[in-house]
Amino acid sequence: MTDLVRLPDWRLRFDAAIDEIRYVPFAWEDQHDCALGLPGRLVCAMTGEDLTTRYRGKYKSARGALGIVRRAGFDNLADMVGSILPEIHPSQATIGDLAAYEMDSAFGYALGVVNGERVFVLRPEGIGTMDLLDAKRAFKVG
Repeated sequence: MTDLVRLPDWRLRFDAAIDEIRYVPFAWEDQHDCALGLPGRLVCAMTGEDLTTRYRGKYKSARGALGIVRRAGFDNLADMVGSILPEIHPSQATIGDLAAYEMDSAFGYALGVVNGERVFVLRPEGIGTMDLLDAKRAFKVG
């Protein structure tokens, strides 16, 4: 489990990172996805720690990304995140924490970043939002 601490100016860094990637479309080949592209980038912005370095450049497709999850010994993406960050109930999640949504795919879950009652998620056209109440799992960031 990683013990993260948010930087004093984490909120400014969070907002700046969102502004930089707001219209960047989801792309496996660029690793701008629901793990490295959005949550990974925002966790690094808020804490200064990049928890995704060991995975960058290791895949270019959904199949490749799923292979990383499976080779790490996990059935789904949320379980993998739960091995790194403390899990909390979604009702306890605050701005900057991660939320996991069940998906009908081999990944089992997609990740987003909490921004109040809404959660930032990646869509084909860039950042969208979902309702925090629909999240099935959540993880504390700092």
